[in-house]
Amino acid sequence: MAILFRRVALVQLAPRLGDVEYNLNLIEHGVQRARAQSAELVVFPELAVTGYFLKDMVSTVALRIDGPEVARLASLSRGLELIVGAVEESEDYRFFNSALYFRDGELTYIHRKVYLPTYGLFDEARYLARGDRIRCFSSALGRTAILICEDLWHPSTAYIAALDGAVALVCPSSSPLRGISEGKDHDDNAAYWELLNAVYAQTFGVFVVYVNRVGFEDGVGFWGGSEIVSPVGNRLAKAKYYEEDFVVADLSLKEPRRQRVQAPLLRDENLDLTIRELQRIQRCRGTLGHQECGESHADCEGETDAGLEER
Repeated sequence: MAILFRRVALVQLAPRLGDVEYNLNLIEHGVQRARAQSAELVVFPELAVTGYFLKDMVSTVALRIDGPEVARLASLSRGLELIVGAVEESEDYRFFNSALYFRDGELTYIHRKVYLPTYGLFDEARYLARGDRIRCFSSALGRTAILICEDLWHPSTAYIAALDGAVALVCPSSSPLRGISEGKDHDDNAAYWELLNAVYAQTFGVFVVYVNRVGFEDGVGFWGGSEIVSPVGNRLAKAKYYEEDFVVADLSLKEPRRQRVQAPLLRDENLDLTIRELQRIQRCRGTLGHQECGESHADCEGETDAGLEER
């Protein structure tokens, strides 16, 4: 008999900046709590092991795949699945903002953050290397992609993941407070994230599992509000704003199919068209602009082949 539901736990915590041992203890407690709730997938925020505004501490707190901290996290995943954010040190001594996926005692997948924000209060690219791929993997929810925080703000990443067969997008995040509009009980950044999560879920027919952190670092606060949104746009779980929390939800594995039957947008995608037009745009985006792109200027401006022939 097929299993129709999967239980997912979101652990919304406040990691201590640079204190790996303290944060590992928080994670262990969260896993124990999830295990007691019979969760099959447990998700923690971005950089839960290390804290976010690390700056020059990056190389000090980074985890190596063959290190004892990763072995400890792997042991916590026996009998369940675990996604944890940390700084990862590669074999060639680069440092990545990574999400580590463990399954039944083994590290089986790593996503390295592709888009490193370097605006406002963010300066990730100064200290971290960029990831260079978006892939799906098999999890309790089916075909799954991890997109870390800023990754999900770029529509291309969710689009790629959905075309690669994802039925779930998991987004570990460290999203700070950024303004509160009059009449709202939470900040504007939270409201934007919630809109984004709902739009992606319904557009692509996927679960969006968004796990944010809380607490303060260098005077910057994080708003929490972790949530799970179903493929039809229903909120299945919602954590508190601004404080630590733990929530679980049962996800129906039938929902992606239901939404995609009702709104077959992915079925109707013209991948050849997308690739062709992106290649054209790439050729036309040289430093000298459209007129020096190697294509006819008319083609870059979207004129038809027939219109060019008439000339």
